[in-house]
Amino acid sequence: MRNDRAVEVPGLTGSERRQAFAADVGARTGLDEAMIGRLVHAFYDRIRMDVVLGPIFVARISDWDSHIKRMRAFWSSVALMSGRYHGRPMPAHASLPVDGDHFDRWLALFEETAREVCPPAAADLFISKAQMIAQSLEFGVASFRGEVLAPGERLKRANS
Repeated sequence: MRNDRAVEVPGLTGSERRQAFAADVGARTGLDEAMIGRLVHAFYDRIRMDVVLGPIFVARISDWDSHIKRMRAFWSSVALMSGRYHGRPMPAHASLPVDGDHFDRWLALFEETAREVCPPAAADLFISKAQMIAQSLEFGVASFRGEVLAPGERLKRANS
């Protein structure tokens, strides 16, 4: 798969570069806002039913419509560089009672959902981005707890 960097065309504004990038990604993968919506809805339906992750999410999210809307904007910004998401994910995740196994479960559910909802090229792109996000969040949660993870080391439960 080609590089996910912004399309470099002299003279384009930031908005025009983002549009060109989204058009390029869409042409290569079939990915668009509608697909992002289907993926996010299907994924969070699966999360809510999951015996491992469901309780963690349900305990913290009371307005699922707002969460879904925010996650659609997040994945739009991640996958299509739309600039729609303006949040700060780390503070929302830093104090969660999670460990490396939770991140693995999140990734497994995300990959299953992406492979069911998206064509292969789009699923691959989403999964690649999700792996980077999970790793970043795992390191961030560890840092919040005052831990430094060595390469290959996984986050342990806060009270274990």
